Amino acid sequence: MKIVTFSGIDGAGKSTQIAALEAWLRQAGFRLSLLTFWDDVVMFAHFREFMSHKTFRGDRGIGSPEKPLHRRDKNVTAWPITALRFSLYFADAVNTRFVVRRVRNSGIDVVIFDRYIYDELANLPLHNWFARSFTKLMLAIAPRPDVAYVIDADPVAALARKPEYPLEFLRKNRDAYLALGNLCGSITVIEPQSVTAMELKVREAFLQTVPESNPEVSGVPALQ
Repeated sequence: MKIVTFSGIDGAGKSTQIAALEAWLRQAGFRLSLLTFWDDVVMFAHFREFMSHKTFRGDRGIGSPEKPLHRRDKNVTAWPITALRFSLYFADAVNTRFVVRRVRNSGIDVVIFDRYIYDELANLPLHNWFARSFTKLMLAIAPRPDVAYVIDADPVAALARKPEYPLEFLRKNRDAYLALGNLCGSITVIEPQSVTAMELKVREAFLQTVPESNPEVSGVPALQ
């Protein structure tokens, strides 16, 4: 079984790229499982969302150009909240191991994660030595994906597509994802370009990292 993960700032276009890769792999005959990190992995997700909304009074839901939101959760950086994140992210990293182990026994060829532990670690102050040390520990605990994508995006364009968080937070969050790539050493950054060009880059990275899963075996051209 191969593990593929998609990460990136809100509004980067992860859902579009996930859907495109999923359709391409299904056409090639792969058995897939699509997991959403918040719904399928995160511990106490509903309680965390309730407490976040009750404490910080941010909006709920998904923002759109027609209905912008002002969320207050991962963009809250007070140290008591950051300290709490350390314990919650540790629990999520451990549970990720159990979830992956369960999926491995299901006969699935490829499991795609919509977000991963990287998306939580990007909320930490990675300029701090303790946060970096903690991040390295979490990277060791959570299963290492066979292909890990960060869908990069211009924060201004991402905010226009999905208005939920302040622009300054999106900029810092983007920098954190790129810093994670240096810490992890195995993250493929898909640079901003047209949707079709990004789809091709995603496929190329998949084929390079998982050569034995080349769809040409099933008669599907690799990059069409």
